[in-house]
Amino acid sequence: MTVSFGNKLAPLLLLAGWMVLLALLPWWLGLILLLGTAAGAVWYARRSASLSDACRLGLKWGLPGCLFALQRALGGDLLAWGAALLGALVGFSLVALLESLLFHRVRRQAKAGATPEWRDMAMAPIGPAAHIIELHVVAWDEAGGKFADPRGGVVRYESQGAGAGRYVFADGSIVDRLSSRHAFSPAGRWFVASLPEGRGDVLCDRHRGKWHRLRGWQLCGWEDGEQPWLARQADGVPVALHEVLGQGDDTGV
Repeated sequence: MTVSFGNKLAPLLLLAGWMVLLALLPWWLGLILLLGTAAGAVWYARRSASLSDACRLGLKWGLPGCLFALQRALGGDLLAWGAALLGALVGFSLVALLESLLFHRVRRQAKAGATPEWRDMAMAPIGPAAHIIELHVVAWDEAGGKFADPRGGVVRYESQGAGAGRYVFADGSIVDRLSSRHAFSPAGRWFVASLPEGRGDVLCDRHRGKWHRLRGWQLCGWEDGEQPWLARQADGVPVALHEVLGQGDDTGV
């Protein structure tokens, strides 16, 4: 605690000694020293924050000493004290203006330093990073009765006439009103079958147990072997399933 108090007291004693020194010197010599201190504050503003702060403190503490030397040189009467007070008003206003300009200049330079160069901005890519999507071709097949399930077991297709029928899976689940055109995803997670007369496709997420009847959409490929992508037409723009579910006719079967 004693060391901390001494560290705080030492700068105050130095500043007080600086003020007394300027009070004892001729006023014109003190004015020259103050102008040099102000120049030091400006010079070190962008080079050394600690030295700039020291110069600004010396300017604030030295100004009263210089004004005291001025009133002593003017005779020490009431008029001399009035001139000293007027000088204090002008002097401290100039000091405040100098600090404001220095602070604004340093802050503006710091902000400008964080701004990228216009060359970097011109060469920077616009928009999100490009991502190339490769779709695996759908292996369509025609059901003719029973066929193997990639996850094990057998799937049975039962025709109901008019180009429609139903699929019966080994776990007992049944989906009807579908054509014999069907496919599995490469890993077997997804099962897809077309609606009669090509009116759309029905997708089944077998991992989550969800069916999606997508009228007007056709499966066009698998991303990474598992994620379905669909299009409005055979040569249309592929769209991910989550986007289709947000804008298409999504009816659970």
